[in-house]
Amino acid sequence: MLRFQRLILTCVVVLSLSLLSARSDAEDVQRLLYVASPGVRNYEHWGGHGVLVFDMDHGHEFVRRIPLDGYGLDADGNVLNVKGICAHAETGRLFVSTLEHLICLDLQTDQVNWQHAYDQGCDRMSVSPDGAVMYLPSLEKEVWYVIDAATGEEITRLDLGIRSHNTVCGLDGEQFYLAGLGSSELFLAKTGSHAIERTIGPFSDSIRPFTVNGSQTLVFVNVNELLGFEVGDLRTGEVLHRVEVSDDVPRGKPDRHGCPSHGIGLTPDETELWVCDGFNSQLHIYDATVLPPKPTTRIKLREQPGWVTFSLDGTRAYPSTGEVIDVESKQIIARLTDEEGREVHSEKMLEIQFENGAPVRNGDQFGLGRVRAGAGT
Repeated sequence: MLRFQRLILTCVVVLSLSLLSARSDAEDVQRLLYVASPGVRNYEHWGGHGVLVFDMDHGHEFVRRIPLDGYGLDADGNVLNVKGICAHAETGRLFVSTLEHLICLDLQTDQVNWQHAYDQGCDRMSVSPDGAVMYLPSLEKEVWYVIDAATGEEITRLDLGIRSHNTVCGLDGEQFYLAGLGSSELFLAKTGSHAIERTIGPFSDSIRPFTVNGSQTLVFVNVNELLGFEVGDLRTGEVLHRVEVSDDVPRGKPDRHGCPSHGIGLTPDETELWVCDGFNSQLHIYDATVLPPKPTTRIKLREQPGWVTFSLDGTRAYPSTGEVIDVESKQIIARLTDEEGREVHSEKMLEIQFENGAPVRNGDQFGLGRVRAGAGT
C-alpha cells in the first residue's frame, strides 16, 4: 500500500511539474498586434501618432504606445500619414512608411534605428522572408525602390511608370508582386535579378489591394469600379474570374479610396476570402475552397473598412475599422481603443510573436494565404 501511495504521489508531482512547465512555456509566448497610426487618411484623431501595441491573448488590451516623436514629420513639423507596415522578427526590425519616409524600429527596445527619405515619396512596402531586401513603392509615382532592409540604403530601382502603390513578397521570397494605380496589370519581379519577369492580367481596371495564396498560383484583386474582386492565375497570367457582390447590396461611393471594395484578404488556411465594402460598412465573406469563390455571409462594421488582415493562426480578423472578429463564429469580440479610450482605426497592422522576450515570428499587413504546396501551413 505504501509503495502504491508513493507511486501515486510521484505521478501527481510529475503531472504538476508538466502542467507548470506547459503554463510557463505558454506564458513565455506573447502575441502582440502592432498598429501604425495615423493609418487612415483624414482620420488622424483615431489613434494619434506612433505605433500602438495590443495584447492579442488578453482581450486585445492596450499595452503601450511606441512614440515616433521627431519622426514621420514633414518639413513644417506636421505628422505625415502612415502608408505601410511590415516586419522581420528574426532580425528584430519593424518598418513603417509615411508619405515621405521609411522608419526602422528595434522590436526589443522600441527605439528608432534609422529614418530615410526618398525622392519620390513612399507607399505600401514588403520585405523578403529572409529580412534582406525590401521593395518600397514611391508615392503613386514612377518607381519601386529596392532597399537594403538592414540600412535603408537604395540598391537599385525599377522604373515602371504605373503610379506605384501596393507590394507583396511571396512566401518563398523569390518574387515580389507590384501593383500601381495607373495599371490594370500586376507586375512580377524576381528577387535575384531585381527585374520584371512578367505580368498578370490585364484585369478590368486599375488594381487596388490584392492578395496571393501560399503556393503563389492565384491572386485575388480589388479593382476600381468593382464591388467585389477578380481572380488571376499567377502561372499563366490569365484573368480567371470576376466576382461581383450580389445585386441586393446597395452601390455607392465610399468616403475614402474612391473604389467600392478596397481591402481583401485570404484566411491563412485559404478556406475563406474576406472582401471590404466601404459604402455599406461591411465585410463580405466567400468560400475560397472553390473557384470562383462563393458568398457565405456578411459582417456589419462600425465604420467604412479599407483593409483587412488576419492573425497568424487564422482565428482573428482585423479590419481597418478596429474591430477584432472571431473568424470561426464571425462575431465581433473586441474593439481596439488607445490609452485614452479613443477608437483606433488603421489599415496598417500586423502580428508579432515573442518568445522569452525575443521576436520570433511576424504576420503581414496583407491577408496572405499560407498554404504552401507540400509544406502545410
